[in-house]
Amino acid sequence: MRREEIIFLNSVFFVLGFTLVFSLIGIIFQTALTRVSFSAMNVLREAGGSIIILFGLLIVLSARYIIPFFSTEHKVHVGRFSNSYVSSFVFGLAFAMGWTPCVGAILGSIYVLAATSPGIGFLLLLSFSLGLGIPFLIVGAFVSRASAFLKRIRVFLRYFNVASGIFLIAIGVLVVTDNLGILAVFLLGAQGSVSAGNQINFIIAIAAGALTFLSPCILPLLPAYFCYIAGTTADGARR
Repeated sequence: MRREEIIFLNSVFFVLGFTLVFSLIGIIFQTALTRVSFSAMNVLREAGGSIIILFGLLIVLSARYIIPFFSTEHKVHVGRFSNSYVSSFVFGLAFAMGWTPCVGAILGSIYVLAATSPGIGFLLLLSFSLGLGIPFLIVGAFVSRASAFLKRIRVFLRYFNVASGIFLIAIGVLVVTDNLGILAVFLLGAQGSVSAGNQINFIIAIAAGALTFLSPCILPLLPAYFCYIAGTTADGARR
């Protein structure tokens, strides 16, 4: 089997690992909050939206100042198995359970959004996994070409914190004011089998996953990581 195929298959198992964890968390939210009363859900929505706004502000400020909350990194350390696919799957599990300063606020905001959207928590976390996982698979499939491309765009990653922070602040304001539904109708038009409000939540979750992928904690490290987990080197993958 060629190196490129090995790296891609490892990326598939890595994505399956973190998708499993995120989906299970979504199921927990969905099961625990489905029967929450309407009045309690309004309180939860306002509190959750405020937390999302706070996360957004912290991300924006972290572009200029050192935020203690963002300078602490929590990781689940795992050993490497003889089978690289098992290693990739376990690393995916660890990635989902770990905490990195640049992506923790975005992931935390999706957790909050799932908590304020009873009945679709699983689908929201699955949508987030898709937004994060599909780019992973693309890079895994074209890792030799992606390495050079990622080097060229690294200079633009300095704007990541500001862009993602503004994104979260806007979402938080819409959640607090209960206007996500209005935005959904404006962007998506008439409702289908799934309500417009739920559709916009799915879009937000997918966009948040893509922003997580583009973070400076993840994007520049991907080629080296996939090559390492596949038992080769970045230079070897280019040949």
